Amino acid sequence: MTAFTEAQKGYGYGLSAYVLWGVFPLYFVALAPAAPMEILGWRILLSLLLCVAILGVQRQLRGSLSLLANRRTALLTAAAGVLVAINWGIFVVATQTGHVVDAALGYFINPLVTALLGVLVLRERLRRLQWVALSLGALAVVVLVVAYGQFPVIALGLAFSFGLYGLVKKMLGTMGALQGLTLETLWVIPVAIALLWWEQVHSGLTIASEGPLHLFLMLLAGAVTSVPLLLFAAATRRLPLSTVGLMQYVNPVLQALVGIVVLSEPMPLERWWGFGIVILALAVFGSDAVRNSLKKPN
Repeated sequence: MTAFTEAQKGYGYGLSAYVLWGVFPLYFVALAPAAPMEILGWRILLSLLLCVAILGVQRQLRGSLSLLANRRTALLTAAAGVLVAINWGIFVVATQTGHVVDAALGYFINPLVTALLGVLVLRERLRRLQWVALSLGALAVVVLVVAYGQFPVIALGLAFSFGLYGLVKKMLGTMGALQGLTLETLWVIPVAIALLWWEQVHSGLTIASEGPLHLFLMLLAGAVTSVPLLLFAAATRRLPLSTVGLMQYVNPVLQALVGIVVLSEPMPLERWWGFGIVILALAVFGSDAVRNSLKKPN
């Protein structure tokens, strides 16, 4: 049997991560009738428990927690925890209220938001075609607001929360995915407990009242959250960042297909126009990245 090369493993890990993220909406739809805030609470709590268990087996838990002794690391992981919780919350609400296509649009827009944050926060300089791509992205938002008659709150909320999360992670440096997720979820555990308490008091938690299948699916929330992140981290260690970046579009493409084909969400002409302009912007953005990489010496 021929052994897989590290690059082949990287492609396998990366595609697995993005395919799992792409079909995420089906998992969260299956958790009905649980309220979005109950799902978010369990997602945070169970993710932390799984990460702690893995780090404990690897005997890395104490070392990971000791990173919080550094004030900068503590502040950045706290910020990352808040941002990722917001992102998770918006996504769960989107999937449970019939806005999966809007969520897909958010992840299409995300690379453009990341570039914009690079300019505004890190003072990075964009090339001409990158500015064209950002302008097209802004035009797409205008089209969705004016022609479709709806401000893309979910799409922009996901794009900016994940873009800011990526910015914070960049500032954290080379911290491992598992360590990072552990510390981030640790900071927002009080939020998770508050959400679960609120749902229990006002409408009752569904985790133990909707049958064994519902209980099983809810208990998977930690693994559903953590496994794709670990696969993604494994891919980034084996592939060039540009390759991983291009692969990321598997996620929103699959999410859009799930929303349109499986969940039958409406796609009027105006919405197609908005999506089309975003895809054009990404094509300009991607072609500029490829052209610039070819100019660099090997």
